[in-house]
Amino acid sequence: MGSAQITPAPEPEPAPIPAPAPVPQPTVATDQPSASALAPVPAPRRRAGRAVALIAVAAVLGIVGGTAVGYGIQAEREPTPLPALNQKGLAYPAKPLPTGKEPEPLSAAEDRGLKTDGDLRKLLLPKPAGARKADFVPEDGWLSLASYASDFDGPSGEFQYLLDGGIRRVASEGWRTGEYRFTQINLVQFRSGSTLGAAEHAEDQRGFMEHDAGYGQPVKGSADGRTYLLPVQRKSGYLDIYEARAYVHRGDVAIEIFVTDTKKISQKEISSLAERQLERL
Repeated sequence: MGSAQITPAPEPEPAPIPAPAPVPQPTVATDQPSASALAPVPAPRRRAGRAVALIAVAAVLGIVGGTAVGYGIQAEREPTPLPALNQKGLAYPAKPLPTGKEPEPLSAAEDRGLKTDGDLRKLLLPKPAGARKADFVPEDGWLSLASYASDFDGPSGEFQYLLDGGIRRVASEGWRTGEYRFTQINLVQFRSGSTLGAAEHAEDQRGFMEHDAGYGQPVKGSADGRTYLLPVQRKSGYLDIYEARAYVHRGDVAIEIFVTDTKKISQKEISSLAERQLERL
């Protein structure tokens, strides 16, 4: 009797791999006053650079890869005696200066710390004659940390980052000239010896500007301050939007300048603002 042929069951097809869900893009909170239904002018867009995180990841990988090799090399070496803890000749000065020979203390004009420890709002460029005060700037000239952080991508994370970094206070001035031109200047001050600092904060923002607007132009009188003219923003049914910015620091104060308009902003205009504001510090 012949045996029946058994046909093997077909293998089930693998389940399709679902496409990855789209990553939502971060939104930036704006509090810029609307100029017109046909010509909206948004508040200055600011992003917080976090190059430190990338450096930390690279450092961790380097440590993991080099620990085993370094440990093996060190184990083969002869122990090296440590130097003595007490050393001579480190005292300075060798003896105090005689009475009447001490250097004169800095004058108020020369002591930058004395300037910035006072009312920081007085160091802001004043509103030009004929300009109207912008209603997106607090009446008393002080921006709260929550309000300042709200203009960054990821406001809650930026709030904690600035708080941990030693931010002290933010003085702000803003005005409107012409029909659609808005100008805002922030003086962001950090505490002495803080982990973030004014130089690092300004450098973070310049890093993003290099991606959006190139290397910009240097600010006279500063070591690394820059001004930027961003590409024009065009949208059907709306007026063109032009934007210029400046990021520079002096001591423990970072300067941020934002100008928006529906007409072109010249390099001379943003450079003049940055240089005059830096001079006041």
